[in-house]
Amino acid sequence: MALKIGIVGMRGIGNTHAAAHSKDSLANIVAVCDVVKSRADEGAAKYGVKAYYDLTEMLRNEELDIVDVTTGGIENGSWHFEPAMEAMDAGKHVLVEKPLSNDINEARQMVAKATKKKLYLGCNLNHYFTPPADRARKYIADGEIGEFVYCLHKMGFSGGEPENYQAPKSPKTKGWQYWHLKAFLSHPFSVMRNFCGDITHVQAFVDRPGYRRRVDDAMLSIAGISVRFANGAVGYLLSQRGDAPFGLGGWWSVEVAGTRGTFCIENCVEKITYWSSKAPDKPVVEKSGLTDFGETFPMRLHAFLEDVTNGVHPELLRASGRDALAALEYTWAVIESYEQGGAMVRPHPLPPLHGDPATWID
Repeated sequence: MALKIGIVGMRGIGNTHAAAHSKDSLANIVAVCDVVKSRADEGAAKYGVKAYYDLTEMLRNEELDIVDVTTGGIENGSWHFEPAMEAMDAGKHVLVEKPLSNDINEARQMVAKATKKKLYLGCNLNHYFTPPADRARKYIADGEIGEFVYCLHKMGFSGGEPENYQAPKSPKTKGWQYWHLKAFLSHPFSVMRNFCGDITHVQAFVDRPGYRRRVDDAMLSIAGISVRFANGAVGYLLSQRGDAPFGLGGWWSVEVAGTRGTFCIENCVEKITYWSSKAPDKPVVEKSGLTDFGETFPMRLHAFLEDVTNGVHPELLRASGRDALAALEYTWAVIESYEQGGAMVRPHPLPPLHGDPATWID
């Protein structure tokens, strides 16, 4: 039976989620909610469901399995905490857009709430729900990467110094120096962690170019981040927000190298190349046939619906709230490192995993 879904927040990303859910056999949109009446009404008319302008009322009147929180706010995340917590207090599973929150303490509370209530809390970390990422994980599982050596990730926006540049005017971005870091680093950090595991050390150098300084644009848009993984591998993440043209690999590339092989994914959905240590001069290139990044949304949303439908143990939920919290903990370590002049920082520890006693066999 399809899961009954209520969507909170009907701007662009909310409609993206709604479009994906409407085509998924595991989903049944029954209500949409937005504090702006016109947005809720338009979404309700489009998908043939009831419109609400208050989450409390929607939770009271609708039988929901999942509340999909697609609100935004300051640094793309300040409006996630309250609806997610209210939905979990009502006993509903929750999917939240990234970042989990723009406040680390709120994010920690969200993960703790889901654990306490024994509910699914997922996050739309959609960048690794792709055919190239699936192939990369198979290389890892099949032992074709070997012992991890390094991970290089470049993710951002291609651009350059624009003429007549003006600082942002939106209250969600104006004056918030960490806006890019909080709103964006969840994606690359989640990808690096998905392939290489937990990060234990972070050192960051963060800045903004002169054309932003000249118009008092406070956003720190350039980040060079060195990391160490728990398995001993090292990594580097470069992120910038349209301050220079990107070169090889396009706007998104990740390279993971090990003692037996290396893979590189380009443009997120498009292709993966593998080099074996046995034949490094004979790379294997696999193209997915996809070029539209928008295809990642239905793939990620379907994975969440699939996990909930199958009743997986919450700790096995793909792109869980804990996974999203990990990316935020690393982001906060980046901010701390920057504020300390590039000092090495140990990220705050994650909540412990406990395992599933019903399925673990000695």
